[in-house]
Amino acid sequence: LKVRVVRSSPPSSEFKATFQESYQVYKRYQMVIHKDPPDKPTINQVRLVPVSFEDPQFKSSFSQSAALFAKYQMAIHKDAPSECGENEFTRFLCDSPLEAEELPNGPDCGYGSFHQQYWLDGKIIAVGVIDILPCCVSSVYLYYDPDYSFLSLGVYSALR
Repeated sequence: LKVRVVRSSPPSSEFKATFQESYQVYKRYQMVIHKDPPDKPTINQVRLVPVSFEDPQFKSSFSQSAALFAKYQMAIHKDAPSECGENEFTRFLCDSPLEAEELPNGPDCGYGSFHQQYWLDGKIIAVGVIDILPCCVSSVYLYYDPDYSFLSLGVYSALR
């Protein structure tokens, strides 16, 4: 067994050279393990969205993300509904001291706080809150739809 770490952002030549092969492994895994139909897994199921109320993708998915957060907190952590409103969600997972910054030698998405949204059949089923910094990526929090706990989305997110 040989394990290699290849830079995915910005994509290294090794990443580009092995992308289709890696994707085919992922697709086969989804079909065999999760019984997905051959046309279901798509490359666009994960979206990296900057945490900014000025970003159209963030704004358009905010209510869905906040509702998913509330569902997760109540089911997994047994929080009361009053502890899971949009204000609490914003304070906990949207307000960030990091400034968004784009540098010429940085990643295409820039540096800052992001919501890594996992979409399935047109709805968000998990969100990884991450900070992308010059020397690391920090996983701040992950929440998911408890109805999809069988997918082990926390493990998948950590590996991703």
